[in-house]
Amino acid sequence: MATQYQNLSEYDPEMIPDASGMRFAIVVSEWNSEITDKLRGGAYDTLIKLGAKPENIQVAYVPGSFELVYAAKRIVGSIKPHAVIGLGCVIRGDTPHFDYVCSGVTQGFTQLNAEGDIPYIFGLLTTDNRQQAIDRAGGKYGNKGDECAIAAIKMAHFACVFK
Repeated sequence: MATQYQNLSEYDPEMIPDASGMRFAIVVSEWNSEITDKLRGGAYDTLIKLGAKPENIQVAYVPGSFELVYAAKRIVGSIKPHAVIGLGCVIRGDTPHFDYVCSGVTQGFTQLNAEGDIPYIFGLLTTDNRQQAIDRAGGKYGNKGDECAIAAIKMAHFACVFK
């Protein structure tokens, strides 16, 4: 995760496996789209930069972050990706809704990873305010979408090596 101490958006491409033969799905929440569009752009651009072919990257949109889990599970049966990236942004408000959504999505991605045969990459920003989200979607802490793409490539490679 990008923090003030480590920004994973700054990486050595030589240390990342070749993604040219891999297929990816990116599932993106439309809620907070000014943030999630930047996350999607970062993930997509990083996959391309590291060898993935545009025709091997499927992007799908869902209304909100809670729907990411369902979409991530369903898209696997459709396109058979090597990894799925889920991207969303939940900004804390005045009600406990934030806690329920964040917890549900976290548990859902944990379950998908525990039960699935491919990696599901958790790219949900859970921030206290809009500025924190901006800082992590191409701002001073890099782009979490970049980081998710790198994790997807590394974990897809891992899954292929340890079948």
